[in-house]
Amino acid sequence: MRLCLGCGEGRPKSQLIRIVKTKEGDISVDITGKKSGRGAYICNNADCLNKLEKNKKLSRSFSMEIPSEIFVKLREELADATD
Repeated sequence: MRLCLGCGEGRPKSQLIRIVKTKEGDISVDITGKKSGRGAYICNNADCLNKLEKNKKLSRSFSMEIPSEIFVKLREELADATD
């Protein structure tokens, strides 16, 4: 079980999307769930991603400021993942 950072609901890992921060500081959506790096999980919907951005939960989870461009990129990757 993993917690969604957006809504706080506990779900099986297979039902969540992993956002990963690599050692180099790159942030991306990890569809496979196997990329190395620090992971955070969200539900498969844009509302949870919006909550992450608004409440800066992702910034706290990764201990770094997340630029708005990253959220734009994450939205695109999330849309591709749900298609």
